[in-house]
Amino acid sequence: MNALTQIPGPLQSWQAAIEQGFVEDPAQKQAALALDQLQQQLHGKGRLKGRGLYLWGPVGRGKTWLMDIFHRSLQVPSRRQHFHHFMQWVHRRLFELTGTVDPLKVIARELAAEVKVLCFDELFINDIGDASILGRLFITLFDEGLVLVLTSNIPPERLYEHGHNRERLLPALDAIKKHMQVINVDGGQDHRLHPAEQVQRYWVKDPEALERTFRRLSQGIDSNYEPIELNHQLVRPRYHCARAVWFDFDELCERPLAAMDFIDLCDRFPAVLLGKVPRLSAPAREVRIARGTEDAVEQVQAGDRVLPPLSKQDDSVRRLIGLVDECYDRGVPLYIEAEVPLDELYTQGALTFPFQRTLSRLREMQSVRFQTR
Repeated sequence: MNALTQIPGPLQSWQAAIEQGFVEDPAQKQAALALDQLQQQLHGKGRLKGRGLYLWGPVGRGKTWLMDIFHRSLQVPSRRQHFHHFMQWVHRRLFELTGTVDPLKVIARELAAEVKVLCFDELFINDIGDASILGRLFITLFDEGLVLVLTSNIPPERLYEHGHNRERLLPALDAIKKHMQVINVDGGQDHRLHPAEQVQRYWVKDPEALERTFRRLSQGIDSNYEPIELNHQLVRPRYHCARAVWFDFDELCERPLAAMDFIDLCDRFPAVLLGKVPRLSAPAREVRIARGTEDAVEQVQAGDRVLPPLSKQDDSVRRLIGLVDECYDRGVPLYIEAEVPLDELYTQGALTFPFQRTLSRLREMQSVRFQTR
């Protein structure tokens, strides 16, 4: 048998999932079919049409799952990353290439020498620095012949919508629409909400629940409460052992930690416990950048600029979103003890849209369908 036929393609994997009890969804089938056709073209079965696929739709529609079965089926060099991980790598390479003529071209050529396909999950842009870089980077990637498969909660034309200096991103958006097939994966249902055997990982006002959980996870091995270093920052968990780490919310989400710290956390611990999570909703308040201050890659030339209204908890909420994304993406179970039920955790603030994905992922983490490592 040919080696290329031994691994099921995206359409075959989708059909097998339906036979095993997944709810049939016409929008998913359309995406699976398009991914299957792209896979066959990459394997030499037909001419490559376009430079990839852009899958978008609300949370829980199966976009990440579809992209993952596509990536696993490939027999050509490829890379699969969460989009914010990729952007961190790009920023690091740009710093290393300081003084180089056209560093984005260098980065695109490096990627083209390494892989044929790039798969990016959760494309979302909320930073002028990223928008400025991506305005040219996507075009350069296409010019180098790379194939992209992207997932996002919003269509291309709404990326960085109302963002400052959005015109810098427009060339990239035009290139996406020109070179990629854009597919709306919205069959009208959140597949994470379908009945499944439950594994409780979220408790309300039950601090003993995390104690029981940590005792079970650490059974038979040594544990301690010594500080640990995450990406060169010292943090103080309640307890930790080789199998799990237990933090209070204020230590992990109210301190200036970043995505790289959560990456390090999930590299080192197979399970994360997070206790004393407060109600995170709060009224939004207007924020201004004063005249002449630095704004990412450029200086504000005149006048104050109003930023999106934030609440007093939104910095902590942003870190919680990052933590959940990292745990979900890496298959690290996250156990939470909070002041309020999950649906009441964050209902008011500037991050209600991205937090919908967090809610959906936390719900899926309560089911046996969640793939732990």
